[in-house]
Amino acid sequence: MSIRVGIVGYGNLGRGVEQALARQQDLHLVGIYTRRDPLDVTPASGDVHVGRVDELADEDTRAGIDVLVLCGGSRLDLPEQGPELARSYTTVDSFDTHARIPEYFAAVDAAARAGNTTAIISVGWDPGLFSLNRVYAQSVLPQGTTATFWGKGLSQGHSDAVRRVPGVAAGVQYTVPNEEAIARVRAGTGADLATRDKHTRHCYVVLADGADAEEVRSAIVTMPDYFADYDTTVTFISAEELRRDHSAMPHGGVVIHSGETSPGTVNSIEYRLTLASNPEFTASVLVAYARAAHRLSSAGEHGAKTVYDIAPGLLSPRSPEQLRAGEL
Repeated sequence: MSIRVGIVGYGNLGRGVEQALARQQDLHLVGIYTRRDPLDVTPASGDVHVGRVDELADEDTRAGIDVLVLCGGSRLDLPEQGPELARSYTTVDSFDTHARIPEYFAAVDAAARAGNTTAIISVGWDPGLFSLNRVYAQSVLPQGTTATFWGKGLSQGHSDAVRRVPGVAAGVQYTVPNEEAIARVRAGTGADLATRDKHTRHCYVVLADGADAEEVRSAIVTMPDYFADYDTTVTFISAEELRRDHSAMPHGGVVIHSGETSPGTVNSIEYRLTLASNPEFTASVLVAYARAAHRLSSAGEHGAKTVYDIAPGLLSPRSPEQLRAGEL
């Protein structure tokens, strides 16, 4: 039976989810829900229902959706929408403010348990797939050093945070890794690297009319959880430059873990992603976890979950028997 999926939010990530669903045989899109006027939204799927977020409070809407994929931003949207919607729907989201995941999990977990739903939070590639790789590596080689490097690439969450700053009309943020730091970790000598040593952050901002550039710059570089712990540069550009030079959304990164199995015997594990489209790839991960969320909910396993709690087989459209026959 096909899993009925609704999308909440129709920005880059929401459009990516729509594309990813079209490539799955056991999931299909039944609705897109937005805070915009639905008449202003033209889905690629053609005849799919487009409604306001308020419709999700209706019993009839609730009965027609198996999983909601939440595509809002982590700074302002998901802290409100995640717990609210988990009271009535099984959900998947990509909350990616690492420092606030424990408190977000607690809020969503309380709501999901009250509503007998399942909510998988912080799904994507980091947090998400990279989180799993770190656990695998640290479990296999417990005496070792782990480091994660992101980029060079455009970060959706950090770009969204930039755009929410008063005085910013538009903007993007790139994360750039320090190649010298990467080399040290591969050699097993990077244990003392600080957050600021591993990356720099570069913001390209279009100012709103009348905005004070220095106030905007200060608000960005001092933003906790996003920029305060990094060397951050802010470059002001025109709207035309933004469209011309920053419309693509590449990203990627690498998790490196080096550890000894005996004195002097150093082993290294690496997991790398090279992404032509950050939102489309993140959306594809969300859709796979939407399948897992529906399976867990159907089995009565309610409450909030993270990628650490999800068996890999639940992500696949194939049955356990098919996986054992073809993969082991």
